[in-house]
Amino acid sequence: MMSSNKLVLAVAAVASFAMMSLSAAAQVNETEFDLVPIGKNLACLGVPNGPTPTAHVTVKRGVFNDTLTIEGANIKPHLAFDMFTVQRSSLLANGTPDPAFKNFGFAWYQSDLQAGAAGKFKVTIKTILLDQIFGFDPDLSKKNFNTFNVGFWFNNPADAAACGFDVTKPTPFNGEHKAGPAAMISVPDPVTGLGPLCTNPNKLTTPATGSG
Repeated sequence: MMSSNKLVLAVAAVASFAMMSLSAAAQVNETEFDLVPIGKNLACLGVPNGPTPTAHVTVKRGVFNDTLTIEGANIKPHLAFDMFTVQRSSLLANGTPDPAFKNFGFAWYQSDLQAGAAGKFKVTIKTILLDQIFGFDPDLSKKNFNTFNVGFWFNNPADAAACGFDVTKPTPFNGEHKAGPAAMISVPDPVTGLGPLCTNPNKLTTPATGSG
């Protein structure tokens, strides 16, 4: 007959194994999502009277890093953009502007994008993305900042001037820190409020946080 101590250890081991199995099951190997155009800049993003610009993102989990592919279509030909992962989206889950939005928070410069003559682009990057992407600053009280949202900005401020963007006040979202406004961005999950790069959120915290 098993002693009480051994029984407790056995139950604990089974419970631990079950928790690890659930965690592994929740970790998806691939995710896809669309970016949403920023409404006030939409006219500067696409061709007049043309179809609505689109951008689709596919992320595949890897052993050492992940692979993200972004494909855009119906973009005004030859426009250039700068893609970032950011802490916060300026949009709500339904794609409308977030009235409480103040800034994008922590941001990582990930890639340049360039629409061709047909108004399309396709770019692939490899880096840490799903669930574990974060920035670190030991000088700040909160040291880890997950950047679970994906967006891209007009590289040239003048490209968005017709949509009301003040070219004398560029944003820092390119290599020269003189970019235009956001063109398209991901939307947060309606339940957790986290961006789509978080596939396994920790819902035991309020608000939910990344599990990585």
